[in-house]
Amino acid sequence: MRHKVAGYRLGRSKDARRALRRNLIKQLFEHERIKTTQAKAQAIRGEAEKLITLAKHGNTAGGAKMVHARRLAAARLVNPASVRKLFDDIAPRYADRLGGYTRMLKLGPRQGDSAEMVLLELVEE
Repeated sequence: MRHKVAGYRLGRSKDARRALRRNLIKQLFEHERIKTTQAKAQAIRGEAEKLITLAKHGNTAGGAKMVHARRLAAARLVNPASVRKLFDDIAPRYADRLGGYTRMLKLGPRQGDSAEMVLLELVEE
């Protein structure tokens, strides 16, 4: 039984999971929508929304708190271009929104292995 076991293992080692999450979140922020399996989308959705909230709070705080928020996001994303887009383009777009920055649309099973595919995208507003 898996009682009180958090997170998705996704059939990978810890380092491979971390790399997969970083790449998927980076692609989500870069392209603003990605097509992936439902399990992978559910695994990254919460972390992506937390990063957007971090960027929102960092932008409104300004000064040293903004720099600290950018450094926290850079530690999780690694790619400086993704951090820049997150703080300059994505976070201001959701300044009035309290949460729910992403949407998952089911696309049906993948032909090769019947894995449930979804479209994970940032909500337009």
